[in-house]
Amino acid sequence: MVTNIFQRIQGSLAEKRQNLTEFLDSAPKEKIDLCCEDEHEVQAHLHVIETALEKAEDETLGICTVCHGHIDPGHLEMDYTAHVCLDHFSEPERRRLEAELELSQVVQRALLPQITPEIPGVELAAFSRPAEIVSGDYFDFFHFRDGSHGLVIADIPGHGVSSGMLMSSLQAAIRTMAPESDSPSDILKRINRFYIHNIHFTTFVTIFLACFNSDTHALTYASAGHNPPVVVSKQGAQVTWLKPTAPSVGLAEEFNPRTELITLERGDVLFLYTDGVTEAFNPVLEEFGTLRLAELLQKNSDLSASDIVQAVRQGLEAFGDGHEMEDDTTFVALKISE
Repeated sequence: MVTNIFQRIQGSLAEKRQNLTEFLDSAPKEKIDLCCEDEHEVQAHLHVIETALEKAEDETLGICTVCHGHIDPGHLEMDYTAHVCLDHFSEPERRRLEAELELSQVVQRALLPQITPEIPGVELAAFSRPAEIVSGDYFDFFHFRDGSHGLVIADIPGHGVSSGMLMSSLQAAIRTMAPESDSPSDILKRINRFYIHNIHFTTFVTIFLACFNSDTHALTYASAGHNPPVVVSKQGAQVTWLKPTAPSVGLAEEFNPRTELITLERGDVLFLYTDGVTEAFNPVLEEFGTLRLAELLQKNSDLSASDIVQAVRQGLEAFGDGHEMEDDTTFVALKISE
C-alpha cells in the first residue's frame, strides 16, 4: 500500500477530530444536547479516530486480520476501520458492499433540481438563503417505495463550498435510497453507515427525514440531531416540537434512530427550519430563538403556507434590523388545507 493513502487518511481524520473536538468544547450545552443523545458515544467515536490515526502513523492501518495483507486503498478510504480484505467477505457481506460502492458512485453526480410536489389538500412553501454563495443547508421532496411523500431538511456545520458539496452528495444519496425504502429511520441508518468511517466526511450533519401519507395525514419521522420542527395546531392553539430521535449523522459510533408518528389535522402547520433561523442575531447580539419563532407561527397560522414563509422572512429581517447574516437560513412550511 502506498504511503500516500496513509497521508490522505491522516489529513482527513485529523480534520474530523478537530471539528468534533471544537464542537464539544465550544458549542452551547443546548446545542450539544440536541445533536448528541449521549455524549459518551461521541467520545467513543473520537477514540476510534485516535486509534486509526495511530495506525496510519505507523502504517499498520488496513492490515487484513485473515491474510495479513494490505486492504484495497479504495475500500479503506470508504471505511478506515476495515480490517478484512474483500476476498474474505461472505456472500451477503459482498453484496452489501457492492451496493454501497454503487451508491458511492451515485453520490458524486451533480445536484438534481428540487421539485415542489403537488399534494391534494396540502400547501407547501419553502425559502433558502445561503450566508455565502454556496449553502450548507438542504431541503428536498421525494417519494418512498410505497408512493408516500418524503421531505427532508438538513444542516451541516459551517457554510461555503465544502459544506455545499457534502449536501449535494447527501441529496443524491437520499434520492437513491428513498425509492427502495419505506422507513425514514432505515435511510438515516444507511446514510450514517456510509459516512461514519468515510475519510472524505470530516464533520457531522443534522437531518430531519419524514414520510407523509396524504390520505391519513400521518407524518412518520426520524430526526438525527436536527432543530426540532414545530407543529402549530389550527388557529395557533397548540405548539408541538418534534425532538430528535437520534444523534447527528457522523457524530456517534452507535446509531439507532427511533421512528415517531404524529397525525396532522386540517389547519395544522408543520414548520421545518435550520439553525440559521433560531440562531439569527440582532444588532445587540440577541438570538431570535425558538420562543420568538413559535409566537410568530402562532400569530400567522391562519395564513397560507406561502404567506407563513413570507411572514417568517419579514420577522427575521425586522429582528435583524440590518445585522449581517452569519449562517445559512432555510425553512419549509407545510399546511393541511383540507
